[in-house]
Amino acid sequence: MIENATDFAKEIETALATNPYLSSRQLRFENKEGRLVLKGTVDSYFQKQMAQESLRQIDGVNEIENQLEVAGY
Repeated sequence: MIENATDFAKEIETALATNPYLSSRQLRFENKEGRLVLKGTVDSYFQKQMAQESLRQIDGVNEIENQLEVAGY
């Protein structure tokens, strides 16, 4: 398990930045006790789902609220 909030945030940022479907996106997140809220804009519903899935396997993530907006919809 991640030992502190800074390491946890870096792991989340890395997961989003290294996902090939999301690497050029400026996505934000808020974390409170393992509950993540994703914010930002993506180009497709597939990218929205990929963002969520890339975070699901991180130890310490208990819940994800995906508030990403799909551009053009």
